[in-house]
Amino acid sequence: MKVLRCCGAGLAVMGFLCAQDATAAPDISGTYWATSYSPKIQVVGGGEPPLTAAGKAAYAMNQAGLADGSMVDRARKLCVPDGVPRVLATPYPFEVFQVPPGQVTFVYEMNHQLRVIVLDKPLAKLDSLMGDPWYNGHSVGRFDGDTLVVESAGYNATTFLDASGLPHSEALRTLERIRKLGDQLEDIVTIHDPQMYAGDWQARFIYEARADVRIEDYACNDTHRDLSQVSGVRPR
Repeated sequence: MKVLRCCGAGLAVMGFLCAQDATAAPDISGTYWATSYSPKIQVVGGGEPPLTAAGKAAYAMNQAGLADGSMVDRARKLCVPDGVPRVLATPYPFEVFQVPPGQVTFVYEMNHQLRVIVLDKPLAKLDSLMGDPWYNGHSVGRFDGDTLVVESAGYNATTFLDASGLPHSEALRTLERIRKLGDQLEDIVTIHDPQMYAGDWQARFIYEARADVRIEDYACNDTHRDLSQVSGVRPR
């Protein structure tokens, strides 16, 4: 009888562990590196971002300022974080950690940027977030099947959406859907900013898993790792 009771307990434990495995979050951790880079964000489906009149005026001002030097690209000159979605276009590798429990952390080699995604918590109201705006926004996330869904808001309004100076306002909200595709990581980001864009639009980024790569030191205007394998990067 004792043997039977032990077997029953063992089966119960095994069933509990199987249930835990079935509900465990997908493993998206690892080191990733894009194989291509574009300074101008590529819109899903082609075409240009649907700028409003205010957005067009802000974009023209940014481009003119960057061209004549009256405006500084602070992400490159001062090493401040890029903001989303610009950071997603990085030609440098990054790492994803699923520790500690309750968060997913992205560590980018470029500018040593950090994004902490708090899981299964509501995103605070925009008025509250803008009391302390972050360059890469305040982010919460949840797993939807094999996909990490990340919602971010409360962005620092001094960043650009890409290296060409594409603008955003304090009203910017982003929604990312991040998932593994074999040995790749896919991130599809939706941009919502009614002050600058007439409608929501998306961009898609793909990265290769690189277990052979480690994050290196980075400093603005200094010599960094060889990026010749990333298409679209200007030769040194």
